[in-house]
Amino acid sequence: MHISKILLLEDDVTMASEITSYLNNHEFDCDIMEDGRSALNADLSIYSIFILDINVPIIDGIQVCRKIREICGETPILMLTAYGSLSDKLQAFNLGADDYIIKPFYFEELMVRIQALLRRYKQLSHSEEAILKVDDLEVNLNDKTVMRDGKRIELTLKEYRLLELLLAAKGRILSKQYIASKVWDINFETGTNTVEVYINFLRAKIDKGFSKKLIHTKSGFGYFIKSQER
Repeated sequence: MHISKILLLEDDVTMASEITSYLNNHEFDCDIMEDGRSALNADLSIYSIFILDINVPIIDGIQVCRKIREICGETPILMLTAYGSLSDKLQAFNLGADDYIIKPFYFEELMVRIQALLRRYKQLSHSEEAILKVDDLEVNLNDKTVMRDGKRIELTLKEYRLLELLLAAKGRILSKQYIASKVWDINFETGTNTVEVYINFLRAKIDKGFSKKLIHTKSGFGYFIKSQER
């Protein structure tokens, strides 16, 4: 049986011990790091998932998250922290976090979130049909490359996830609330324009300079990608 290794960044000794004991009893192998520098000095390639507190010594969990995402590609990152404001969540997700749990928490919920992240990562890693395509726009799910008309387009992590979500919908209209829940795992408050901002970022990179526009808005309903003239 394969045992997944977890790196836990947590400086509270009691909390770290309780989490590690729980995870080790559920067929995981959990290593504790008490500060951000120790976490980044570890061999990150051996871990299947990272669980990061934000308020830790030397290098905080947000910066550790950013660095791990740069080094480890799509390996899941779960933030486990007492910091629960919208700005904290947005910062973490924009720097590469996949999920966010606020302390205090239930161990059972932590386990469900870990299993869901690992399952999604495994599905992406072993997908045989790894290309999403509409018209001359193509996304490779394995190496995360985006091409239009044979030219490579560089996207940020959140831009890429938004584009992947829209393409996977195969022309269906996705509401702002649905996009927010899937890309950021947050239910944005009314008036928050983050989704609109990122749609505009994508349009500037995907549609600008092309006569055929692929990213569309249905007023009052949401956004979709489809091969059609404006």
